[in-house]
Amino acid sequence: MSEPTSTEAPAPGARPEPRGGLPRRELAAATVGGIVESFDWTVYVVFASFFTADLFGSDSIGASIVAYGGFAVGFVARPIGSVFFGRVSDSRGRRFNLLLCMSIISVASIAIALLPTAATIGVWSAVALVALRIVQGLAYGGEGPTIAAYVAETAPRRHRFLFSAISYGGIMIGSILVFLTVAISSATIGEQALRAGGWRWGFVAGGLLGVLALWIRAYAPESGEFEGDHASDAARSPAIATVFRAHRRALLTIFLFTLGGTVTYYFALVYLPKFAAAAGVADTASATSFMTVVLMVVLVAMLIIGALADRFGVLPIMRITFAFNVICVLPVTLAMVRGVLPFELAAIVLGLGAAGFSAVSSVLCALLLPADVRAVGAGLVSTVTVAVFGGTFPMVAEALGAAQLRWVVPVYVFAASLALLAGTRTVTEVRLFTENFQKEPHHVHS
Repeated sequence: MSEPTSTEAPAPGARPEPRGGLPRRELAAATVGGIVESFDWTVYVVFASFFTADLFGSDSIGASIVAYGGFAVGFVARPIGSVFFGRVSDSRGRRFNLLLCMSIISVASIAIALLPTAATIGVWSAVALVALRIVQGLAYGGEGPTIAAYVAETAPRRHRFLFSAISYGGIMIGSILVFLTVAISSATIGEQALRAGGWRWGFVAGGLLGVLALWIRAYAPESGEFEGDHASDAARSPAIATVFRAHRRALLTIFLFTLGGTVTYYFALVYLPKFAAAAGVADTASATSFMTVVLMVVLVAMLIIGALADRFGVLPIMRITFAFNVICVLPVTLAMVRGVLPFELAAIVLGLGAAGFSAVSSVLCALLLPADVRAVGAGLVSTVTVAVFGGTFPMVAEALGAAQLRWVVPVYVFAASLALLAGTRTVTEVRLFTENFQKEPHHVHS
């Protein structure tokens, strides 16, 4: 059962509502991180076809798969980063960790832009690219979970899912900026110039966005909840094994939500243009450019979903939006491939399927765990899941296409999306979900 959050009593140990207006600096500090994260990771996927020959010495299907492997390896590094930087966040503070991680991310992005080509240093160009992606992956392993914890601890209770949608909306904005960069670059310097080194400007832009994020975060305060009630406990945060024993149901729920959410996201909002082009129903350039429209629609839908979750309760809103995603994936993709639905309409519908999880996940998953293990616990589970199922998605999809099994891709997405619905069942058995999101607790487990 769910109640509007405006009528809920504060959860035990929760911080009081902030006074004197909404915490805009905190929200800006969190949102700009999502913009940089999304830009840096999406620019790699979108520009891969342009820099593959430059950095990997070939433009063959094999080199393309290896290039997408470079995308995946950055995700493999994230769980390690979530443990290290999650500990830093839970002990030194959210703000300190956000500044540290963003500094590393910005330097690595600029370094990628300056990499010599394979024609100059041979295979070492690919090795250096992968190494820099690992560095970024380590930093993002601590960045994402800390953003979620920071938003959860600073958002007003009556607006927390709207804040969640806005902060996660930074990811949509970052992706929009990437597709706009591609569209503008293609229109001004042309595809040939992009392949001849113009792709580097995309990574320069990512580095400059990181500098902007650092400037904004320098003026953001520390989380009041962290400073007040949990800072001393966080310095003595328990071992990872203890976290898993004490919060099994919560971590299972985070896994299920992340599994369904990340596969849906990477299919609908990142890989879809290439999937449609391979199926012969869209041109890669025009489909990629249209994704700016899709992402804008999804961003608006996220804000609406976040506001509805604040008003009517997060559980019924999750069940409705997740069911919509499950129902639409297979028939819409099949209709697009067979030419029944135009790519543009199919892309919008599939994008809307990703909006539900994207809107509520930031705050919801963070508040399933106590503050002293919030960053490291949720971070480890989510980054491992994203690495296994999200970071590998473009590479797996390319391999299936090369094996003439491209039809398996939407089936895989459908199967993964079922985990979202399973998560709406297990979440009701998490004690902190009841305390934070339901007015009348029932018998639940940790």
